[in-house]
Amino acid sequence: MITIDKLFIGGEWTTPGDPARLDIVSPHDQSVLGRVVQALPADVDRAVAAARAAFDEGPWPRTSPEERIEILRRLDALREARADEVAKLISAENGSALWFTRAGQPGVGRMAGSYLKAAEDFGWEDTLTPSDPSSPFRSIVRREPIGVVAAIIPWNSPFSASMAKIFPALLAGNTVVLKVSPENSLSISLLAEMLAEAGLPAGVISVLPADRETSEYLVKHPGVDKIAFTGSTAAGRRIASLAGERLKRVSLELGGKSAAVILPDAVLEDVIAGLKFGSLLNNGEACIAQTRILAPRDRYDEVVAGLKEMMESLVVGDPADEKTFIGPMVRPGQRQRVRDYIELGVAEGARLVTGGPEVPAGLDKGNYVTPTLFADVDSTMRIAEEEIFGPVLVVIPYEDEDDAVRIANDSEYGLSGGVWSADEGRALAVARRMRTGTVTINGAPIGFDGPFGGYKASGIGSEYGAAGLAQYVELKTITTDVRRGS
Repeated sequence: MITIDKLFIGGEWTTPGDPARLDIVSPHDQSVLGRVVQALPADVDRAVAAARAAFDEGPWPRTSPEERIEILRRLDALREARADEVAKLISAENGSALWFTRAGQPGVGRMAGSYLKAAEDFGWEDTLTPSDPSSPFRSIVRREPIGVVAAIIPWNSPFSASMAKIFPALLAGNTVVLKVSPENSLSISLLAEMLAEAGLPAGVISVLPADRETSEYLVKHPGVDKIAFTGSTAAGRRIASLAGERLKRVSLELGGKSAAVILPDAVLEDVIAGLKFGSLLNNGEACIAQTRILAPRDRYDEVVAGLKEMMESLVVGDPADEKTFIGPMVRPGQRQRVRDYIELGVAEGARLVTGGPEVPAGLDKGNYVTPTLFADVDSTMRIAEEEIFGPVLVVIPYEDEDDAVRIANDSEYGLSGGVWSADEGRALAVARRMRTGTVTINGAPIGFDGPFGGYKASGIGSEYGAAGLAQYVELKTITTDVRRGS
């Protein structure tokens, strides 16, 4: 069992204001994995004060981009060296299947690489060419750090979510208070160790596991200049309202209810194999999961049968077992939420094809749910509208491409989506009509060099690459008269 009795504040392990410890319980068998301390508002005050001093008076915002790039490159190398250790701890505390947590580590490396490349090419200071060549005035545009960033992440993918915010914030010269979910206290302690080793100046970063009440205290803290949040749309709305009252900068990566549009010419075998991962990754506890499957009317039964066979073949069980594809939900409350939605789907009149609210055989000790497929779903049903965050898929029929696009866009969300077709041009045409921030064609992975963000209720702003880095800078224009130069 792991015991953590200190908090990582300002680059040092320090005694918390409250020494009481929280049990981290295995989602698989309810055993206690570790005992950890949690941050309270007094600890937030210390972390923000350290970050404020490091930004206002310390060297970090005044280092060159090249120096910052080198330190962040070192941080990613430290993460890569401990990637398997990280994957195993996330799997233990989250219930994420080991195949998923291991597969995610190279992705974190690619994401880090996209930020490092963007920082190398970023126009930190540009002199603009005047529109009037005879003008004696020149404008210099600088991109400068915002200040103290409160980065708040969810429990479902803690390392990738953390790095998606730490990297651009630090590369831009900001200081950071990272607030993580209590469930991730064990794995994120490894990240704190890496940050300590990377060579950041004192005060630049703190890592605080804490509950929602303390998180809100951080959001409202007067010493914080920007909020970067990943999580539910409901929480995002609350954060946006609090940030708006204080005119703090804010970026939000929120929920999704993504559609997978299967065009009539798609190769069904490839579609089913791709949706196994695109729809059910991380036990379905993923904002990008394509959980609304849109199938052409004349192939509807074929699609439903293929998905049924695939879902019934999935191994559900111990997330540490390499044969497991679906592990337990992160906590009992999330298990109950998913089971409630399954019961709701039946009550709404959807056809239960496979699965159901019953616990999988032999797994009643953990937070397990049975992978569930609904057919004959109308897009107005709640199971088609609301983010369930579990291994539950709905199949919705459509008449033609216009109808498919209409249904895909008939959602308050707009984070991700997919199109499947034997004709790439046809798939691209449909993808261009979808009102969502990211669309993958025929199961292609989400790229890290382009922006990742949501339309509508799925968020504000973008992550990854140059677009993600731009979320962490302020623009300053300096105008000079070249006639008066030395």
